[in-house]
Parts: sequence; structure tokens; C-alpha cells
Amino acid sequence: MAVYYLMMVFMFLVGAYVFCSKRKHLLMALLSLEFMVLITFMMLFIFLNFFSCELFFSMVFLVFSVCEGALGLSILVSMIRTHGNDFFQSFVILQC
Repeated sequence: MAVYYLMMVFMFLVGAYVFCSKRKHLLMALLSLEFMVLITFMMLFIFLNFFSCELFFSMVFLVFSVCEGALGLSILVSMIRTHGNDFFQSFVILQC
């Protein structure tokens, strides 16, 4: 059981590393965030299943993660429509 947790913590840290290192593109940041959410869901599912708890909280977690993904994709689409790409260098915050 501990090997699974160590493997998932390693995968979570790899996702956090990719999130920190690939900050030029918004799409890469969103993909690494979704990867981290999926690893967190797997850890939560195994933890709740190990203690024979209800799995209702995992469904609530999935609903919030889907809402987070939809919000990120809508921001990505609006950024591509206004600026033409998803580079953060071309996105000037001070410009209205």
C-alpha cells in the first residue's frame, strides 16, 4: 500500500515540476494541473477505499475538478480569440 502512495506522490511532484517549468504556454499549465488533479483523485479514492468509507466525497471532488477544467478551457479559448496564441509573453496585463 505504501508503494502506491510513494508512486502517486512522485507522479504529483512530476506534475508540479512540469507546471513550474512549462509556464510559457497556458495549455501546458492546464494539462499539468489536470494531471495533478487526477493523481489527487486516485490518492483520495484509494484512501477512502482502504478505510471503507463512503465514496460520495470523491464524486464531489470530480465535479469540482470538471468545473475547474471547463473554466480553464474557457479562459484558454478567450485568450486565443483575443491574442491569437497562448503565449504568456504576448499577453500584456496592463492592456485593456
